[in-house]
Amino acid sequence: ALKGVDAYMVDNASLLEPQWFVGKQRVGLTAGASAPEVLVQAVIDRIKTFGIGQVAELPGVEESTVFALPPALQA
Repeated sequence: ALKGVDAYMVDNASLLEPQWFVGKQRVGLTAGASAPEVLVQAVIDRIKTFGIGQVAELPGVEESTVFALPPALQA
């Protein structure tokens, strides 16, 4: 495992800070099974605005569980 790698936990794309991406060549993104796909995609889209343009989805276990979007996030 790498040491000294920056990590941040955010609830939505608006919480991403541009300075986190300065000088970065690669960014990793993980999300729990209950994270709505629309929010994950919003984070990916915002990361792209900071100059991280290529997105690759790595192989893993395909999750088929679907969670309803909480009412507070439906707006």
